[in-house]
Order: sequence, then structure tokens, then C-alpha cells
Amino acid sequence: MPPLRSRPLFDTAEGRRLLEAGSVPWRRWGPYLSERQWGTVREDYSEYGTAWDYFPHDHARSRAYRWGEDGLAGFGDDRLRWCLGLALWNGRDPIIKERLFGLTNAQGNHGEDVKELYFYLDATPTHSYMRMLYRYPIAAFPYDDLVAENARRGTDQPEYEILDTGVFDDQRYFDVTVEYAKQAPDDIVMRVTVENRAAEAASLHVMPQLWARNTWSWDGVSPKPSLRLAAEPQGEAILARHPAYEPMVASAVAAAPVQWLFCENETNIERLFGNPGAGPFKDGINDYLVHGRDDAIRRDAGTRVAAHSVMHLGPGGRGVMSFRFRPEARRDPAALDIDALIARRRAEADDFYACLQQEIEDPDARLVQRQALAGLLWSKQYYEFDVTRWLDGDAAQPAPPGRRRRGRNADWRHLCNGDVVSMPDKWEYPWYASWDLAFQAAALALVDPAFAKNQLLLLVKDRYQHPNGQLPAYEWAFGDGNPPVHAWAAWRVYEIDRAWTGEPDHEFLKLVFHKLLLNFGWWVNRRDADGRNIFQGGFLGLDNVGIFDRSAPLPTGGHIDQADGTAWMAAYALDMMRIALELATVDGAFVDMAVKFFEHFLYIAEAVNSGDECETGLWDEEDEFFYDALHLPGQRAVPMRIRSIVGLIPLFAVHVLEEHVHGRLPGFKERLRWFLHHRPDLAKLVSRWNEPGKGNAALLSLLRGHRMKALLRRALDESEFLSPYGVRGLSRYHREHPYVLRHNGDSFSIRYVPGESESRVFGGNSNWRGPVWLPVNYLLIESLYEFHRYYGEDFRVEYPTGSGRRYSLREIAEALAGRVTTLFLRNADGERPSMAGYAQLQADPASRDYVLFHEFFHGDTGRGLGASHQTGWTALVALLMQPRQQGSSGIVPALESAESRQAQEEAAAALARAGAQAIK
Repeated sequence: MPPLRSRPLFDTAEGRRLLEAGSVPWRRWGPYLSERQWGTVREDYSEYGTAWDYFPHDHARSRAYRWGEDGLAGFGDDRLRWCLGLALWNGRDPIIKERLFGLTNAQGNHGEDVKELYFYLDATPTHSYMRMLYRYPIAAFPYDDLVAENARRGTDQPEYEILDTGVFDDQRYFDVTVEYAKQAPDDIVMRVTVENRAAEAASLHVMPQLWARNTWSWDGVSPKPSLRLAAEPQGEAILARHPAYEPMVASAVAAAPVQWLFCENETNIERLFGNPGAGPFKDGINDYLVHGRDDAIRRDAGTRVAAHSVMHLGPGGRGVMSFRFRPEARRDPAALDIDALIARRRAEADDFYACLQQEIEDPDARLVQRQALAGLLWSKQYYEFDVTRWLDGDAAQPAPPGRRRRGRNADWRHLCNGDVVSMPDKWEYPWYASWDLAFQAAALALVDPAFAKNQLLLLVKDRYQHPNGQLPAYEWAFGDGNPPVHAWAAWRVYEIDRAWTGEPDHEFLKLVFHKLLLNFGWWVNRRDADGRNIFQGGFLGLDNVGIFDRSAPLPTGGHIDQADGTAWMAAYALDMMRIALELATVDGAFVDMAVKFFEHFLYIAEAVNSGDECETGLWDEEDEFFYDALHLPGQRAVPMRIRSIVGLIPLFAVHVLEEHVHGRLPGFKERLRWFLHHRPDLAKLVSRWNEPGKGNAALLSLLRGHRMKALLRRALDESEFLSPYGVRGLSRYHREHPYVLRHNGDSFSIRYVPGESESRVFGGNSNWRGPVWLPVNYLLIESLYEFHRYYGEDFRVEYPTGSGRRYSLREIAEALAGRVTTLFLRNADGERPSMAGYAQLQADPASRDYVLFHEFFHGDTGRGLGASHQTGWTALVALLMQPRQQGSSGIVPALESAESRQAQEEAAAALARAGAQAIK
């Protein structure tokens, strides 16, 4: 057991704010703007669902958004009534820099991709302190070059990134650091620090902006907020009035004079549609600066305002500008010392993370963990989407094409979202996805368990979950299938929360469990075509591990029995059983539910492992691997022998039943024994059920010891799945031996590609044919820990395969975790494998500690690929770096406190209040 922490997290200033959050609205303001609202489904009112084309980047500066807002370094309240962001202009660009630029799915040679350089460096869970860095070139931003060169490149070539353009060569750029600090929950300070890194003088227009989200243009009756220039004792200020918010005041301080530039946050119908209209419009500040149009702005009032100042910086020069937004009622007797406030909040953040990281010895690991969590905390977003209103249109706007009512998400009219939600990232994926959010919640629980619980409860609310029980998959197609990992996440967050507070939150578990009963029923009724406990599932997040698009009808006809879909359901049953067993300790009625899910797991185990003359099981005795089975009309099912992560997912369905846990539940043990006595055919399918383990434990798994070892033999083979940085999505075996299926003259094939996919069959950003990605690695590591709880230290497996060295499953889990974390840590050469595509940064001492958390990683080199800022599931590395509670089920961080029980109980009660408030 690791040494107990000498000081609990809730004893820090930030921890105390988390305790207060149930009664003091510390979370009301945060980084809740998207990085890209244009090109999203919500803003698409086209006839055929062409979101990227209907609202392109070129429209973003001129067109009011219906459902959200975006901005550079954006910050806002939890309904986005008021929005803060930063605008910059180097005097050379054709537009001011107000939002991040990137390529659409059709423009990128591997799909959509942000083409900017920015880093989330620090954040606290209440957003009392936030820090990010944006790198802006002195030369003109290469918009056209990025579009043209990526269009020229094929799928077999690497993406053309911003660093490749040469625009940052010779350090000809500004480093723009944006910090937010809260004087009080609703008293917000933004400080912008600009450093000219070039050997030449350069000037930069710096413009903190404040605006009201447009909520008045859609129904014709909603009142319009206002921003007006006024005189304050300390100089000019902005009075902000909103019908749904208390009166606020904005002020700005800079070394150079500050000009207040106003416009309206409304669509420029003249520019976009050729219709006459009275401005100034949303793009007025842009047109005033770039085109010198005095008539494009006002000087006294509007719904959008910029505090404009010009910094003239010599070589290596530095400039600072501050912006404050506070309630009008808060009148400080003296001017706020902004530098002192930011220094204090930053020191409090240091104290919070020093407490969290007491058991992490490596300073570099502490840096990586803190930035992973910072990216996760920055990637929150206010997400509003009323599908019925979106389908039918707004009263004050032209009616959408009628075809849309039968198009995308037409059967999700109940969905009405309006919440702060954790996003995979806010540019490439500015919408939640059910399984992404599950992994994000697990990582968020490390620093903010109340918010993590709130996130999991969101998806099972009536206005999210479909009446038929399905959870929404993702915005592009809510009805698609994501792996059913919500129960796993609920249990993991519950355990981390209990480690935080010392108290179990059974009420949270009950709320989740009851709604997941509906979801489990949906899976059983909708995804088991033949009623055989073999599941189809569809997409399941793995769009490119096979030869077919599993979300679409097969080109061959028939259907696929999915090894991963079936294994996910087996794991789902075990997770629901585990939750029911925990709830049964306080409510005996849950014993029946635990038995029911135990039985359901066994039925799935039977289906996975058996076959008859008409059907095939999913286990292949010849290859000793799990494969999907293809059912063609009128033919016997045949296995598709693709060695992919699909065949390893059955390892995830594992749970150890311990006598000291289930043995004290009245009736549970007897019910299990009765069932197994009457169904010995099912009992023998489960590994070693009838053999007592240490402590009278029993192992529930889809795999006997032999089959588990067979899967691990491939998973731990460096010529197949095992890379220096974790387990690959597809075996390297398929590099020399592509899998090919021929049917009616057509060929369908797959081969190992360690980086971005060379095929656009499944969309522009398909990428699972070989790279390493964290979710499955994390779950595999957890599963090995769980197997080890049963088998113990004497059960040894060769690692790596063929090495002749044998280790316990715990040691292998730790070794795999080490491989994954190695992606982000500096090696002997001082380089981070995941940052191999950023040679310029790694060679610069001032930049080498900026870390990005990509969507996935090259299967051979570890280079970061895909969405560069997808800290969502990649933030799981923060949990892998935290010391683990020994003997825990899976990965539970060691957060126990040596403080008194009374202190833990007080913290638990306060966090429960905070969680209840967040749920409201």
C-alpha cells in the first residue's frame, strides 16, 4: 500500500472552492465557448445535411450563430449569455484572428483538422485560474497555402500542418498567453501577455472582446441585451445589460491607449446574401481594422465590443493588457491589483496540484499530468440543441427545407440539450459523444468528482436519453452506436469519488442504474438480431478496424455478428451486476437485479463460446482468436479473420466476485448456486467457476485461463499488437498479410497502416488501422489488474511474447501503463515521442514542455495523429500516472487521506451538496 497522503485535496484553497460549489456558483463562469461553431450540425439548415458547406469558415466572422458561440481563448457564463474572447491582428492578415482556423472534412487529405498552434497549460476545476498559449505569426497567416497544399496531397501522404508552412521559422511569431482569474465567482479577469519572439520589431493589435450571444433574432420576441460606453471613476467602461442577468461592467487596462469598438452580433446579410441591411454587423470590427471602414462600427453602443490596443514590441519585447468583467454592484474601494490576483490564483493552482501529485516523483510526469487535466478542463462547452426547433425552424427565420424533417436525427425530436458538457475537443469534435464522455468523466473525477458525476447523469436525463432507452451517440448521428461503457464509467467515477471523500454516493449510483436498465434493454431488443445473445452493434466507435462500414447496410447483404459488440455487452452486464451488488449493501431489493445481470452475462458467455451446424461462435479454435462472423443470405456464417482490437475486447468482460463482498448479501450466494446447479452447461463456460480461488473468490470472464493466455500471446507480441507505446488497433501481421474478402467479383481488404488511414471509405478521418489509442489500452490495463486479483502473483505470462521472460498480470499491466505514458514523457534524447511531428518545438527550450494530447498515435513511432487537442479520452493518461490503490478493482487512484474521519465526512457532505447543485 502506498503511503497515505499527508494532506487532502479539500484542504487547499481550490479544494475549498469545490466544497463551496454547492452553494457558491464557482462553476458559473468557465471556458464554455466552442473553438468551432461553424460547420457543425446544429448550424446546418441545408436540405441534404451538408454541414461543412452550409456554414463555412468564411461565413463565421459575418454570420450570427443560432445555437452557440466560438472564440479564441473563449470564456463565458454557463448559458453563454455573455461571452469573452480574444481577437488579434498582425496588420497583414486578410481577417482579424477571432477564432481558430482549420480544414473541413473534404479539404483535408485525412479529414477535418485544425491548423493552428495552441496549448492548454493550466486550469483548476472551478476555473478560478486558467492559462493557455496561442502562437500567432508575424507574417500573414497562410490560409490559402494550407487549403491548397492539403488539397494537393493524397491519403498516402502526411497532413500539411501550420509548422510545415515555414511561417514560424526564425521565431517570427508572437507568443500570446491568455490567463483568466476569478476575484469572485462572477468577477472575471483576463490578462493577455504578448511576447515578440523574433529578432525584429513587430506590432500587434490586441482586442479582448465581450459580446452577447444572439438569442433575439430567432423568435422575433426575445429582448435584446445592450453594451454601452460609460464613464467610471477609473476611466471609460462598458455597462452590460442582459434581461436574464444582473448588470455588469467591463473595463480594460493597457500600456497604450484603449479604443472601444462596437458592432452588433448579427448577420451581415449584405455580404453573405446581397440583401440590404442596417449595420453595423458581426464583422464590423474586422471591417473597420482591415478595410478602414469607419461606418462598420459604432463608438458608443452595440451587442459586441472590443477593447482595442496596439502593442509595438521590439525584439524579444513584451506587452500586457488586462480586461475585467464584474457585477456593477461590486465596487472596489481601490483599483484591483490584477497581477497580484493572478499570482495568488496561480499559486493556489500550484498548491492544489502539488497535493494531488504528492506520490508522483518524476517532475516531467507531473507536468504531463497537469497539462492533460488542463486540456480536459478547458474543453468544456455550453451545448444547446433543441432538435424539434432545429428541424422545424424558427418563427422569425425562413422555414427550412421540408426534406430535413425526414433526414438527420429526425427520430430524436425529444432531444433538448442546454448544459455545460465535457467535449472530446472543441474544434474537431465540438459536440459530445457518449463513449468519449464516459472516459472523460473518469479522468475528470480525479480533480472534480462532483462534475464528473453530473456529466454521466446528463446523458441519462429524459431530454438526452431516447424514450426507447438509447443514449445519444454523437451529433452527426445520435442514433448510431457507441460502445455501452456508461455503466463502467459510473462505477469508476463512484470509486474515485469514494477515494476523494471517504464516503460512497449511493444516490448517484441509483440514479444511473435505473436509467441504464432502460439502455440495457434497448441493446438487448435492438442489437441482437436473432435473439441469440450475439450482438451487432454497428459502428461502435471503430469505423476502420474492418472491411465494411458497420453503420451502413453491407454491400454483400446479410449482417455481421460482432465480437466487440458482444464483448461490450458482456462487460455491460458485469458492470451492472457490480453496481447492483454495491447498492444491495444498503437496499436488499437490488439482489434480484444483481442475479439477473449475472445470468445475462452467462447467457452471453455461452453464445460467444459455442456454435452448431447452423451458426458459428466468435472464437476461432484454429487461430485462437475472436473474430466477427459474416452472415450472408442463405449461407453458413464465416469468421472474418482480421486480427484487430475487436478480438481483444472480450478481455474487458471480467469481474472477480469476492466472498467478503457478495457472501454477506442475503440470498445472493444461494441464488447463484441454485442457478449454476440447474445450468451446469453455463457454469462450466466461465473460467474456473467451480474452483475456489484465494479468499473464496470467483472469476467471471468470457475467457478460461487458456483462452486468456492465447489472446495475451497476440496482444503482447511485438510483431503483432504490442508497440513500444501500447497495444495497436490492428495487428502488424496484416502489413505483410492483408485480409481480403471476395464476393460476387468485388474485393474488400484491410492491411496494417500504423498512421492515418490511406482509405476514405469510412469518411475523411478514418484512422484505426494500426495506431495506438488510449481507451482500449486503458481498459486492457484495468482488465489485467482485475484478472490478477483472482490469479495472483503465481500466474505468469510471457512478456513480450517470445522473450522467455514471465511476469504476473499485475506486472504486465504496469508495464503496459509505462509504455503508454512513455508517449508523452521526455526520453533519453529529451524528446517526447507523441510530439515527433513538432521538431521545431522540441528543439526550442522555451517550447519543449508544451504537450499536445492527440486523438491517436502512430503504431510504430508514437507520433501524435488525428485531432491534435483531443484531450478527452487521451486525458486518461492522467489516471495512469497517478499511483493506484493496491488491490483495487481496475485503476483507482490512491487518494485516501490521513486526516481525521470527521474531516472526510465533512468533505463528503459538502461535495454531495456540490454534486446535487451541479445536477440541478
